Amino acid sequence: MLLTVIYLLASVSFILGLKMLSNPASARKGNLIAAAGMGLAILGTIFLYEESDGTKLGNYGWIFGGLIIGTVIGTLAAKKVKMTAMPEMVSLFNGMGGACAALISITEFNHLAETLHQPHDVQLGEIFPASAAYSAWVGKSIVILAGLIIGSVSFSGSVIAWGKLNGKIHDFAFKGQHLINGLLFLVLLGLAGWIAGVYENANTTVFYVLLILSLLYGVFFVLPIGGADMPVVISLLNSFTGVAAACGGFLYNNKAMLTGGILVGAAGTLLTILMCKAMNRSLLNVLIGSFGGHAGGVAAARAQGNYKEISLSDTAILLTYAHKVMIVPGYGLAVAQAQHACHELEKLLTEKGVEVKYAIHPVAGRMPGHMNVLLAEADVDYDQLLEMEAANEQFSNTDVVLVLGANDVVNPAAKTDPASPIYGMPILEVELAKNCIVNKRSMKPGYAGIENELFFQPKTSMLFGDAKKVLEAISTEIKNL
Repeated sequence: MLLTVIYLLASVSFILGLKMLSNPASARKGNLIAAAGMGLAILGTIFLYEESDGTKLGNYGWIFGGLIIGTVIGTLAAKKVKMTAMPEMVSLFNGMGGACAALISITEFNHLAETLHQPHDVQLGEIFPASAAYSAWVGKSIVILAGLIIGSVSFSGSVIAWGKLNGKIHDFAFKGQHLINGLLFLVLLGLAGWIAGVYENANTTVFYVLLILSLLYGVFFVLPIGGADMPVVISLLNSFTGVAAACGGFLYNNKAMLTGGILVGAAGTLLTILMCKAMNRSLLNVLIGSFGGHAGGVAAARAQGNYKEISLSDTAILLTYAHKVMIVPGYGLAVAQAQHACHELEKLLTEKGVEVKYAIHPVAGRMPGHMNVLLAEADVDYDQLLEMEAANEQFSNTDVVLVLGANDVVNPAAKTDPASPIYGMPILEVELAKNCIVNKRSMKPGYAGIENELFFQPKTSMLFGDAKKVLEAISTEIKNL
């Protein structure tokens, strides 16, 4: 009874924590509440869980040893990770969740196979396979196999996503790969159906073949997807991990685990849909379109004409005497670790009476909410962050837009060029402002592999250099005015 109450409290904490994550101001507290609920559920399971025969878990040395090792590794990794590497860490941690779900399925299948091979009622098991015994086998094995396939795909896919985000693995696609992926998926379903349907002989060899093919499918699933689509892929893999975890909760009749898995799966799915909507693309197009890749499908850069540069002193003057400035952060800001320098510039301008806002594109960076997390680390006021729709309404009344490392999310080709791979994707309409200053290291195209038309427009000026150094130099110039 006490364990049931603990699971109920844990489930409520998960729901409350998820709700609080919807607001940046309460997100940190929401994380702590959900973590406390998970800790309570873990301790309750360890000390209060009993089998039907009254047997408790035991093996406390192994259990707490694993908890301590995992806690130390997770804490050190989270504390040492740079903000530029946050997407990789999220992807890797998500993959570990998928691996855990797959390991649960492996363990439970072996237990189920051992039980099956023990003497049982021949009349129930063999003469009348449609009996309760057969139904129980099919039902439990389906859950086990679902957890195995989904967890394995999430694990291997997340590892590939981690490698692509940190640049160790490049996009790779070969002719007919999507067809092979489809055939491999059908093979997975066929093997799972065969295992679930064979009551008389639980074939562990076929089970492990299914495991290997599931891992391979996860690799093939993520490998051809372009880098610009990684935020969507990470969100989708996160939902996979949630569903796999829910399968584990179903197997163990663990309400907290089941609730947590369902919440993660549902939230990841909804976020994936929202991300696709923000890019004006279907999920199918993301998965098979290979958009934003570095491989052979990259669109050729087109000659757009000349661009003009602006000096640091002219930038400082333009910003200081503006009434309203909009800052557009992108991945380049994260690469340069320039969020604190950006906040310092913002405070300087605010002290001089300039209204400063940040325009946030939903898929800026390398994971959902990357820019929000980056700016939160620098203590930027949440009220200054504008979502894309709100920002687009204000650009026409903005004196200066300062684009920091963003590329494809401000490219007007998304609205004007039907041949562009980003055509139809909603963008931040920075070209509507009176002046647009773009800070980049070079004229190199973004992840979509195409030239940015914004760079060559009359109201746009390029300010080359590392974002952190440039912002610090601008702040110095402003102080000297």
